[in-house]
Amino acid sequence: MTSDPKGEYQELVDEISELLGAPATLENRDFELIAFGAYDSEGELDASALDPVRARSILTRRSTSAVRTWFEGFGIARATAPVRIPPTPEAGVYRGRVCLPVRHRGVVLGYVWLLSDDPGPTDQQLSAAMEVTPRIGALLADEAQAGADLSRELRAVLTAESGWQRDMALAEFHTELGARGEGLHTMVCVAPWPSSHPDDAPSVRTIPSATAVCALPWGPTAQSLALLVRLRSPEVLTPATTAAARLLERAEGVRGSGRPRSSTSEPGPAAAHRQTGGTQGRGPARPPDKGGQGQDIDTETPQPPDRPGEAEAARAGDGAAGAGRTTGAAGRTEGAGRPAGHAPEPRGPRPGPVVAGIAVPHSGLADLATAWQEASAAARAALAEPRLGPVAHWSSIGPYRLLTTLPPTASHDPAVRPLLAPSHRELAHTAEVFLDCAGQAGRTAAELGIHRQTLYYRLSRVEQLTGLDLDDGEDRLLLHMGLKARRL
Repeated sequence: MTSDPKGEYQELVDEISELLGAPATLENRDFELIAFGAYDSEGELDASALDPVRARSILTRRSTSAVRTWFEGFGIARATAPVRIPPTPEAGVYRGRVCLPVRHRGVVLGYVWLLSDDPGPTDQQLSAAMEVTPRIGALLADEAQAGADLSRELRAVLTAESGWQRDMALAEFHTELGARGEGLHTMVCVAPWPSSHPDDAPSVRTIPSATAVCALPWGPTAQSLALLVRLRSPEVLTPATTAAARLLERAEGVRGSGRPRSSTSEPGPAAAHRQTGGTQGRGPARPPDKGGQGQDIDTETPQPPDRPGEAEAARAGDGAAGAGRTTGAAGRTEGAGRPAGHAPEPRGPRPGPVVAGIAVPHSGLADLATAWQEASAAARAALAEPRLGPVAHWSSIGPYRLLTTLPPTASHDPAVRPLLAPSHRELAHTAEVFLDCAGQAGRTAAELGIHRQTLYYRLSRVEQLTGLDLDDGEDRLLLHMGLKARRL
């Protein structure tokens, strides 16, 4: 097997296309696109040469499970000779097809597809094309044997406890990878992955530079994807960022913006009109916006002394009467019915973001668990601080490199805990913005869209609740870490 199997696949598909006199496509047995022949067209592709199912396969490099089930109903998985499939417009299959099963040692490993109108290719042409398919089957088998799908082994390494269990898992993984295990790698974490349905899990063959991919738990109910990516240089992480972008695009397609997977975007038979499987809409909650406001609550209302005191403090300064309608630094105008500095109005439930984290390069497999910790920490940081995403590198997440190593109870410090009560979210938001702005009152007030006197009043309330002195560096550090850690 050569070092460029994808190039060989393309050559073989082009050979079949020439024999049949029409462009062919090659998909693996999971209906994921591997290669396709070129269409003879000047300028833009003639849409009449395709149908929705073929167009989607080329654009997204895969077909839906409904389309797969429908085609398999014609017996293609058992066939040893070409199978002719008639057009079925109601299923989005506007043109007939010929399927050439690709087998190796009696096992079907993929399919070569040809759009065909009557009379279609002759039996002699199809026989000549079928003679090429064993070479494709041998390539697919060699790639699988070389470790194209090492999900079980990768999962075993990343979930094993440190010590002899991890050593055994590493040894098995290294045996499967062979010499490739000595190269330069990095880990990519995509979380939360929006579906637990097996048909929505990506194949490692469809991800550039990928060595292995597996699903791992993410929180109590969701899951993430762990991806091992080959690198050529420790200074060039392009293969990892490209793979991450591909998976994020795939995640958006799986999630479909929360809509059922229907024929609107996935032409196919009626079976295609189903919801995305398993964990659709589940997983970690949407991370709060800057300042940690998860929803718009008049957080001071349960504390009557806060609001009158704040209003009195504001009246002591210039222009405080309009503080409730001040335009913030970001150009947002606070609603007339809400005090300035509140989080924006909620816009109803919506799926949380999917992000990717990338570890630093590692040589060999010994540090695979460490690389996964780095990648998942970068993903957690991107969920906690959206400005770091959607693809975050562990080397670029700053203080979150430390915060992600802390236990979940780190934000429960007795001094910080009172400020994290739901009734004090406004004060917690103010304190975090103040600390983010390096304690500069002018910047903080502008960011929150409030008067300085209002800010000073809120900060005094923070000190009263926490017992911390915001003029003391260590107290500031403790409060800042506690506020940031709660996001994780």
